[in-house]
Amino acid sequence: MAFQQGLSGLSSASRALDVISSNVANSSTVGFKSSGVVFADTFAAAMTGGAAGLQIGAGSNTQAVRQSFSQGGLTATNNPLDMSINGNGFFVIERNNGTTAYSRNGQFDLDKDGYIVTPLGEKLMGYQTVGADGSVSLTGTGTPRPLYIPPVGLGAKATDQVSIRANLDSSSAVPGVAPIDRDDPDTYNYTTSIRVFDSLGNEHTLGLYFVKQAVDATATPPVPPNMWNVYESFDNAAFSTPPAPSATLEFKPDGTIKTITPLPVVVPAVPYTFSATLVDADPLNFPVNLAAFTQRNSASTTYELRQNGYKPGEIAGVSVTSNGIVQGTYSNGETRALGQVVLASFRNPNGLISLGSNLWAATTDAGEVVQGVPGEGLNGTLSSGQIEESNVDLSQELVQMIIQQRNYQANAQSIRTQDQLLQTLINLR
Repeated sequence: MAFQQGLSGLSSASRALDVISSNVANSSTVGFKSSGVVFADTFAAAMTGGAAGLQIGAGSNTQAVRQSFSQGGLTATNNPLDMSINGNGFFVIERNNGTTAYSRNGQFDLDKDGYIVTPLGEKLMGYQTVGADGSVSLTGTGTPRPLYIPPVGLGAKATDQVSIRANLDSSSAVPGVAPIDRDDPDTYNYTTSIRVFDSLGNEHTLGLYFVKQAVDATATPPVPPNMWNVYESFDNAAFSTPPAPSATLEFKPDGTIKTITPLPVVVPAVPYTFSATLVDADPLNFPVNLAAFTQRNSASTTYELRQNGYKPGEIAGVSVTSNGIVQGTYSNGETRALGQVVLASFRNPNGLISLGSNLWAATTDAGEVVQGVPGEGLNGTLSSGQIEESNVDLSQELVQMIIQQRNYQANAQSIRTQDQLLQTLINLR
């Protein structure tokens, strides 16, 4: 029986050395998870009828090879499509044969068709909507599909909204020179400008000029305190003759807007409308929101300019946010959400089957797969431009290698000893 026991020990030590060698060989494999062997003892109950106190072990056997899904270290790369998972979850991969696999290896790139793929050319899955014209967008969650970065750029968008936040100096004096002249700073108190775009993507300049009004209770209508006229100049054009204001701002005693008057109608603080007719593009017509203006005793200045038009642009780069949003950056400075990476989690990751190439397949032992976006539920977050290194601890593996080598030698010695005993028995006369 000692032969059987020794042989089982040799087999167990050999299996342990196989696992250790695999761990060491993959110590630099991105996304690799180290494995450990679980051993169990073996008893032959039939020899003693199972009587307690008389059982002799029949050796050992390998009960399981269990992987450790602990977090590996993170290493920065120069590829913005490289991703690491900080916490639980697996990337969902559509294999070339149409099946689904799961991976912790976040080394991705774009293929010739614009799909985000693994080094084997297998596609990363995520949430995305693809239009009939090939354009893509992120419009919420649904059924995961291979993430696609379209080669087409953005067309031009005409400005249809403008908002400005600024302060007008309450201590400003009413200009002593009239009427207003764009080229004469003595005829106005403050000016600011914002660029806008037409339907072809041509850039234009909308200049606004602010003139403080003198209080005049006898005028029709009366001019109250804290009143300013707003004049427009489109593409540095001269004012009309005589100059006519486009709007009037009236401020409360606390310096905030009381009313905005898109002349000649007085309404509450709402945007007034700018209109311009163009020769080669659609007419421009958009609201100009000045409701965030203030009048306080500090220098006249502009804090914020906003408009939503842009010129055409081609895609210049792709990045991924911590919650998996795939963003396209275009040459015109615009950024668009093109999709979102989906992650899968399992109640029992050790129930997954290793497929090689840093991939796992789901099984019933792993539990039901739960798919969602990074940072929600049990899923970890993503780091763009980083990869997760192997979680193999080389120091520990080398120590275990020495231990299993000693185990192998000890079991071999037990076989040798049993052989010597048998030889002695055979030589008896």
